[in-house]
Parts: sequence; C-alpha cells; structure tokens
Amino acid sequence: MRILTDKDRPVQIIFAGKAHPHDNPGKDLIRQIIHFERKPGARRRMVFLEDYDMVVARYMLQGVDVWLNTPRRRLEASGTSGMKATLNGAINLSVLDGWWDEAYTVQTGWAIGRGEEYTDETKQDKIESNALYDLLEKEIVPLYHTRGADDLPRQWIAKMKSAMRTIGPEFNTNRMVREYTERMYLPALDRGTDLGENGFARAKDLAVWKKHLRESWDEIEIDEVTVDNHKTLKVGESVTVRAQIDLGQLKPDDVTVELFYGQLNAQGDIENPKVALMKPTDRPKGTVYEFVGTNKLAMSGRMGHTVRVLPRHEDLDNPLKLGLVLWAE
Repeated sequence: MRILTDKDRPVQIIFAGKAHPHDNPGKDLIRQIIHFERKPGARRRMVFLEDYDMVVARYMLQGVDVWLNTPRRRLEASGTSGMKATLNGAINLSVLDGWWDEAYTVQTGWAIGRGEEYTDETKQDKIESNALYDLLEKEIVPLYHTRGADDLPRQWIAKMKSAMRTIGPEFNTNRMVREYTERMYLPALDRGTDLGENGFARAKDLAVWKKHLRESWDEIEIDEVTVDNHKTLKVGESVTVRAQIDLGQLKPDDVTVELFYGQLNAQGDIENPKVALMKPTDRPKGTVYEFVGTNKLAMSGRMGHTVRVLPRHEDLDNPLKLGLVLWAE
C-alpha cells in the first residue's frame, strides 16, 4: 500500500486475466485482488479488468510501462505476452522462468529472484514477493520518476530501447517457425524417411536394440572413477579422468560415457556444467571397460566432476528419450 500511494512517486497496477473454470486457487487469487483494490487507499491505484481478451491485451501492451509476470518457477509454459510487451516498449519484470530465463539481462529488464526453486511454496511466495517489493521500491519506481529538465526519464528510455534492440530480433514468430522447422520438423521428416526404407528395416533393428538395452541396463555398474593427476592445477591445464565401467551384456558402441564437470558452488554442486566425451581404451577386462576423458580448466576455484552413461545408437534421435541414465556415485 505504501508503494502504491507514495505522494511523490505513485504506482498504478492493472491486473487482467482469466482463471480456468476448475482452477479454484486461481479464482480465489482474483477474488483477493478485487477485494484489495476496493480498499480506500488502493482504489485509485489498482484495477482489475474483466473479460480479458485480445482487444484488452492490445490496449495493455501498448499502454503499460512495466509488464509484470509472477509464475512459480517451472510452471511457466512460455511467456509470449512478455515478448510482445517488449516490442511495444514495456520493460519486463518477471520470475526467471519460461522465455525470461533465457532473455533476461540487467540491460533488458528485471528479474524476481535468481532462479531458485523451493519445495515449500509458501516460503517461495514470501521470498519472491519481498524481492518484488524491493525491486519496485528501490529500483523500478525511482528509475521511472528520475527525470531531467525535459521531464523525460532518460535512463528508463535507455533501458527500454536496449530491451527492444536485444529481445525484438531474437524472440519473435519468425525465429520460432524457423527453429521448429530446421531443428524439429525437417530432421523428423528425414529420420522418418530413413527408418522407413526397405520395409522399415532400420526401425525394426532399432526396436530390437531398445528391447535389449532396457533388459540389460540394470547390469551396468560404474565401478571406479579416478584422476590421473591429484596435484594443484593451474588455469589452462588439463585433467584426465578414468572410469572403470562394467557394461554387462552391452558393448561400448551401445553407450555414450560422458565426463560431467564444472565449478562447485558453496553447497558442493556443479554449476553451469560442461560435458566431455569419454572414449573406451583397448584394454577391457571381461565385461569391464575403461573410459578416458579430459577436461581443460578454464577458470580458477573449486572444480568438480562426475561420470554419466547414456544410451547410444545411430538411429536414436535423443539419448534422453528412453529415460535411461546412470551416474557415478
């Protein structure tokens, strides 16, 4: 309420949207918003527009300064309205989810939180609402109301133009259609043609291989992972990692073994991981094969690594599609 009714730097909030008929929490949220906006202090600063449709959306996109979007992380389908808002000169303020997780920079808008995920939704809402209030009170509202002799918010306009220049060419329908065509539709067409030749011979072979893989996957064991050099390493030097893996009834050609590595955070987890292919040596011991991989240290600090095994077949379009992956413990 204090943010809305600030005498020198007031804020107006316009809500619009619809809840699915069976979305009771969504309808309850709208009810709470309407009850709040009817309070004396908020009545002139908040409004809820009913019957949200494309006409209402067009006016909102052309008229607002900030496009506010607050999904719970991992639940945002995409966020195309935010893309349209940018093309209309609005600046995005959103949780790092959907498209905004990819598009956000400090020059293009504001992010609520840092992409954290919580198991307690009540705690998540409290933390992110406080982050939102801090942004509004300490950054967004002052930036909008800071004006020169010409009464124009020059820094605000600079941020708006930066967002339009950066986001507009990248997040648009042309790019979407082009990438779907080049990365999805055409490869799927080519793959379907290849698998269908000679009475679907390759498709049948792939099905037999998948059945054998599923039946044999539980036999795979990563017995040991070792590092050739344990001394303190400098940036630019390489680390060689070896993994002894029992493949059971499978062969090295049936799997991809990867070195998964990167810098460690305070919790000991790998952040911004990179992947390097590990290759089998020519010294198997029965069903146990040695795989070797190397990674070059690109930065200083605490580094960590692990090993993972994925399915591999020349006609398998995506190794993750089978839901089979084995990590070193």
